[in-house]
Amino acid sequence: MPKNKPKPTITEVLQAAIENSGLTRYRIAVDTGIEETSLLRFVTGQTSLRLDKADVLARYLGLHLVEDRDAEPLRPTPENLARPMLSTKKQQKKD
Repeated sequence: MPKNKPKPTITEVLQAAIENSGLTRYRIAVDTGIEETSLLRFVTGQTSLRLDKADVLARYLGLHLVEDRDAEPLRPTPENLARPMLSTKKQQKKD
């Protein structure tokens, strides 16, 4: 049975929406109040955005979350935790 392609993350959706919007990062920055350098770092994957900034950006780009009733929750692993370094440190302390 073939594996389903993973669905894009919120970050990936926002990054793609910025790139495909046809707007410059400068225009988005002026219109949203999010610093242009923050947008650049976000789009290039260097940093993430604070959730309040992601909300502003999503609203500006006409995006919204929709519940996926077929999705199964991920089991926490060091690879999918928001802060994998913390889980690594905890594991090291246990050993």
